[in-house]
Amino acid sequence: MILAQEARWQLGLDRVALVPVFAPPHKEADADPGPEARLELCERAVEGVEGLVVLDLEVRRAGPSFTVDTLRALHADGSGDDLTFIVGGDMALSLPTWREPEEVLRLARLGVAERAGASRADIQDRLAPLGGRADFFSMPRIDISSTDLRARVSAGRPYAHLVPAGVAECVSRKGLYR
Repeated sequence: MILAQEARWQLGLDRVALVPVFAPPHKEADADPGPEARLELCERAVEGVEGLVVLDLEVRRAGPSFTVDTLRALHADGSGDDLTFIVGGDMALSLPTWREPEEVLRLARLGVAERAGASRADIQDRLAPLGGRADFFSMPRIDISSTDLRARVSAGRPYAHLVPAGVAECVSRKGLYR
């Protein structure tokens, strides 16, 4: 949520869409509750937050979720929107290994959250052979990850203070990540 809101403000975006995957192509989360539950968690997270929306196109499409396919689908909707694909610095460094990275950068400007361990210079060097546009934005340093949150829930540790109230309620009610 912090990443989405900082990107919207610092990059001057009209809105930011959270797009939960049907199936991550490269990694699997422990105790994954499934795409429908992740979609609901995203919807609960953005409730009442101006400029943030949730798109279910990857969940509806099913199968592995590749960014290039999603960007193509967003362009095909005819809206004419200029797209910015928002990633953390660590993901920006790995972009050259993704499916059709040049096409990803052709279809969308890259919005990169600067994080420790991924310098702007290193990211620019890795992306230079691909072309495309990358705009950097800063984020407050918060050492909370989705992996840590899932582990907290699984271990019965407090987590509600780290997520939006609607997300905490949904995780508790459905017994997710336990």
